[in-house]
Amino acid sequence: MSQNKNILKTDHYVGRILLHILIGVAVFMFEPLSKIYFYIVLGYFLVRIILLPEEKKTKEILLACAYFAGAEVLFRMTKGGIAYEASKYLVILFMTLGMFFKGVSGRGYPYFIYLVALLPSILVASMTLSFDANFRTNIAFVLSGPVCLGIAALFCYDRKISNNNLLEVISNLIYPSIATTVYLFLYNPSIKDTLSGTASNAATSGGFGPNQVSTALGLGIIAIVIRLFMKSPSFGLKIFNLILLISISFRAIVTFSRGGVFAAIIVIIAFLGTIFYRSSEKLRNQIVVSFFLFITAVSITWIISSSQTRGLIDMRYANKSASGLEKKDITTGRLDLFMEELEGFIDNPIIGIGASRVKDIRVEMSGNQLPSHNEIGRLLSEHGMIGLFLIIILFIKPLVFRANNKRNYYFYAFFCFWFATINHSGMRIAAPALLYAFCLLNVTNEKHTIHRKQITK
Repeated sequence: MSQNKNILKTDHYVGRILLHILIGVAVFMFEPLSKIYFYIVLGYFLVRIILLPEEKKTKEILLACAYFAGAEVLFRMTKGGIAYEASKYLVILFMTLGMFFKGVSGRGYPYFIYLVALLPSILVASMTLSFDANFRTNIAFVLSGPVCLGIAALFCYDRKISNNNLLEVISNLIYPSIATTVYLFLYNPSIKDTLSGTASNAATSGGFGPNQVSTALGLGIIAIVIRLFMKSPSFGLKIFNLILLISISFRAIVTFSRGGVFAAIIVIIAFLGTIFYRSSEKLRNQIVVSFFLFITAVSITWIISSSQTRGLIDMRYANKSASGLEKKDITTGRLDLFMEELEGFIDNPIIGIGASRVKDIRVEMSGNQLPSHNEIGRLLSEHGMIGLFLIIILFIKPLVFRANNKRNYYFYAFFCFWFATINHSGMRIAAPALLYAFCLLNVTNEKHTIHRKQITK
């Protein structure tokens, strides 16, 4: 019992959760507080990154990046950030500061090549984008995510971090998710009153894009599940985390955007498969107990969601309309967008059609400002053969790294999150870039100091 108390005291996990519940309430009650919240957090992390001793900078940089990646959608929906893409820019800033203070691994050079290889698409775009398109804004929108990934990967490649410190970094993804969830409950307390069909619903997503909200909450779900299995030593703490899991999962499900939920399911399967395979028989028994609690929480969440949506959520996940008719396209138009992007690659296979040209063409053809939802298709279409080269780097390099370093229990979870997210939401938020970079961390085991009593003569 005393050990559990010590963990709670040193980790401050419960206290930070309660603080973020208050932040969610405060931001809802007076939205301009979101900007104050943003600047306080920014100042806090900048000061710590600059002033902390060298041995603590890596952890602090990753904590800062995780926090802003987790809070990105909340800042967007409440207009709290400096700019719409602020979290991506801050991840780039923090990682760049990290490289300034800590240097980079020479073996991470493929990511430097990756960054340089993004440049030709800008030159092509300068010749292909329509006159009406805002060149700077459009380029920044499509390349901020890939640049964020490249910079983060350069810093993280073979960067040493202990397993306990990495768990703290993952916990920093949870806290802003709690604030977002509280905000959503207050913004839309009655789900039944805002539903009219099975389409993605902005009213249940804080008045913001359901796809991004679903993805952000899916990230929180993943982080809490990891915490549940890896750092919930007492039964009380397990129940506490299960309540948080049910709350966040419910709000993710009722956005009616399936991408973030499906991504979370894929990642959780990858994570649980890894820890079960890597654990001893004694630990496997503990995992089975936690898994039983987890399945119970998931079942409760779905029952509540189904009840609150009058069964419409069941229709949504069965790919049916509110009237019960089965929809033809389970991807809700994403497959058509991907095929259009492949046509761009086939028509311009060498240098591609240029950065942001995919969205520009859709505006010209149909008047719809539909950005790419699939990063693979966008890379091929806008970068041509260079895009194919970039995709090969993105897939091969982390798998090669993993072959020589298997201590990262979360590798496949991080990798699956990146891949699942870029295939339904592109790189609109910083999270897939950051978690991809986490795949490249050199996770070390904690060294337990042995205190020996000195012999006195």
